[in-house]
Amino acid sequence: MKATKREIFDEQYRVLAVESQSLTIQGVRSGQVLTIVNQTPGVALSPAEYPPGKLIELSDPTNRPVS
Repeated sequence: MKATKREIFDEQYRVLAVESQSLTIQGVRSGQVLTIVNQTPGVALSPAEYPPGKLIELSDPTNRPVS
């Protein structure tokens, strides 16, 4: 079963691990594990911001208003 691109935004995720430049999460319903790589140099991810076990949702960057 292949997920559509939109389905990743319709799921809640639990933080599994955080490193300075990556975040590993697992879908609560699907069980799918994703690793998100930080593309912003000089801005590190931290366990204080993303503690293991925290529930998060992903937002679709294509739905941002154009300035």
